[in-house]
Amino acid sequence: MKICPMTEADCEKTGLLMKECFSVPWSVEGLKEMFHTEGYCSFLAKEEEEVIGYVGMKMVLDEADITNVAVLPSHRKKGIAGKLLKQLLEEAKKQNLHSIYLEVRASNIAAVTLYEHAGFKEVGQRKNYYDNPREDARLMLWEA
Repeated sequence: MKICPMTEADCEKTGLLMKECFSVPWSVEGLKEMFHTEGYCSFLAKEEEEVIGYVGMKMVLDEADITNVAVLPSHRKKGIAGKLLKQLLEEAKKQNLHSIYLEVRASNIAAVTLYEHAGFKEVGQRKNYYDNPREDARLMLWEA
């Protein structure tokens, strides 16, 4: 398994990953649009040529928002999400980011635990943030 920067050529395979991981996934077109919009940064976990994980953020000035963290269900509980997040936080430090925000489903305890271990703290909630099913989000913050 290797962690590498995502390229536009990876959008189709990353779109398949998104469909498998999220009830409301990003489209391939939405992924491609990232490469034509300033401030996006994303990394993939790959085995051979298969995309098994994704992490991305949108940077503005000295802050960022994590857009998605996804790992194929068949590859979860292997530390892949943690490695992706570590790579993203290293990039955040290189970019001199001071804070990174993310939203996570309130019921996604595994993800909340992952983010807490990476240094994120819960700073609020967003009511009815998610669809399919409707659910609140926990708002979390990492500070350099």
